[in-house]
Amino acid sequence: MEKKLKAKVLLVDDEEDFLSTLAERLETRGLTVTTAVSGELALAMVEKEGFDLIVLDLAMPGMDGLETLKHIKDRQPDAEIIILSGQGSIKTSIEAMKLGAGDFMEKPVKMSELLDKISEAKDKRFSIIVQKSVMEVEKILKSKGW
Repeated sequence: MEKKLKAKVLLVDDEEDFLSTLAERLETRGLTVTTAVSGELALAMVEKEGFDLIVLDLAMPGMDGLETLKHIKDRQPDAEIIILSGQGSIKTSIEAMKLGAGDFMEKPVKMSELLDKISEAKDKRFSIIVQKSVMEVEKILKSKGW
């Protein structure tokens, strides 16, 4: 029996059929999924909500995946992002990783591999949040002289 994974995921892809199918498959596995059909819409959603992970298509009209990645990382440096691409190249994957993507996967993506990556990204994000909280508490304690 497959374990249920709890995470809040934003899926960004201009292919609406792919987007709805992937969202449905992830939701049946316990994930809370929000979708966006463009980089611009994704940025607006990221401004309003926090996500454990963003799964971002590389090739989109208008603002492509790399540009969207840059803008998200400017606003939320610890955002966990996986880039998906149907036409990935080594150069593009290296560029995505330099810009802060946590991983790069090629379409069609295997669901088990994507779920593993989502789980890893969620754990990493949780660890970062805990570390920041500890640092904030230490800062408060030092400022109070305790």
